[in-house]
Amino acid sequence: MAKQERAIRTRRAIVEAAGAVFDEHGYMSTTISMVLERAEVTKGALYFHFPSKESLAHAVLNEQVPFGAVPQQACKLQEIVDMTFVVGQRLLTNALLRGSVRLAVDMETPSGIDHGEPFRQWAERLTDLFELARERGELLPTVKPRETVELLVGSFTGIQLMSRALTGRADLADRLSVMWAHILPSIAVSGVLPRLDTRADRGERVLASLEERAAS
Repeated sequence: MAKQERAIRTRRAIVEAAGAVFDEHGYMSTTISMVLERAEVTKGALYFHFPSKESLAHAVLNEQVPFGAVPQQACKLQEIVDMTFVVGQRLLTNALLRGSVRLAVDMETPSGIDHGEPFRQWAERLTDLFELARERGELLPTVKPRETVELLVGSFTGIQLMSRALTGRADLADRLSVMWAHILPSIAVSGVLPRLDTRADRGERVLASLEERAAS
């Protein structure tokens, strides 16, 4: 049991180190030596878990969607809104998430690494929530969940890239608030709109709630 726990911790340390290095240098400039130095593990330990840089990149990419986990809400549109703000907030402090995002959008990442997997995972998760929102009468009848999800994921991706380029993502929450102000009136029924919280500090408040739950 102790060996298994140690292996889990080692693997996590390697993935987190790889995410940070990929974020800072991109896929092509990242080397295994950089990851080893950051993770402070032996080459044997790294290769036990990851036989190549490509496998490391896949592991980092697969970490992206879990960072959007938020408390369930009675209003599913609010839950979707919360996911975007939480991811936006975590991008400010979590190097692993930033590394996953960079790999997904970096055109220098080789074709053998599936850039599209995080986008597909996000689309599946959000489509499920949109379908629930439709069942609960939160959506206008003209809304097609899958199409709306792809618009949302594409909008979020572009906005966070623009925010990163201009302010190091310091204004990302404000930009997300503006995004939702434009999107929600075109998808939500009028009775739901006043109940939705899209203020720029939404991500901070949801994460604080999650931390309180974890501590209790």
